[in-house]
Amino acid sequence: MIEQILQELGLKEKEVKTYLAVLELGHATPAHIARLTGINRSTTYSIAKELIARGIIVEDVGGKQNYLTALPPEDLKKMIRKEELELQNKKVLIGKAVDALKDITKNTRYSIPKIQFVYEEDIEAFMEKQAPIWSQSILKNDSIWWGFQDPSFVKSYQGWIDWYWKKCAPSKLSLRLLSNESKFEADMSKRGYSNRIIKFWNGEGDFTATTWVTGDYLTLIVTNQKPHYLVQIYDAKLAHNMRELFKGIWEGIK
Repeated sequence: MIEQILQELGLKEKEVKTYLAVLELGHATPAHIARLTGINRSTTYSIAKELIARGIIVEDVGGKQNYLTALPPEDLKKMIRKEELELQNKKVLIGKAVDALKDITKNTRYSIPKIQFVYEEDIEAFMEKQAPIWSQSILKNDSIWWGFQDPSFVKSYQGWIDWYWKKCAPSKLSLRLLSNESKFEADMSKRGYSNRIIKFWNGEGDFTATTWVTGDYLTLIVTNQKPHYLVQIYDAKLAHNMRELFKGIWEGIK
């Protein structure tokens, strides 16, 4: 159990064996540790240096032989403090890099990717970043977010929906989606988002994916299977035709 925990903290298998051996003995030569763990002596020396650098054991050089000495288990916290300091330093460096790169690219014109694929672990962050862009593009067209929605999207991303309508959605924007009846959508309808209008599909079969028309963007999301994924297409003509299709379908559903 402890071996797995230590590996999850970032120690390699041989580092875990060496560390636990030093901790158990309290004070031992690298040669003794090598015999106890079955790890090659030269490898044990290299591992010991890494553990010393991590701050979880120390080397005693006060006698004729060098000894590895255990530190209290609480010193494992030093590993986190070291990582925190490294992260803070990286944040400072990134800030400096961004400022420097802005000067280099101040006259650069960036193009919007035509097609983007987003993996499950990045979907929510992508939607938060993209939401203001979608909203702006929708307002430039007809101010309506069109499409159809798999109810499993509401189940999986209810928090993002709440965030959008509470903190991001422009007051002039409205959403009109087709969906299948579900308890997830029934619960969402009670949230009081008056500009979010759902009509239930009266055709045969359920929606098994979500498609949005957000201005000049088409967004397709699969959430009824693992892993989830999202595909965004930036194409004003495709979006226009899909928008007109959804308008016609919407008007035909009571």
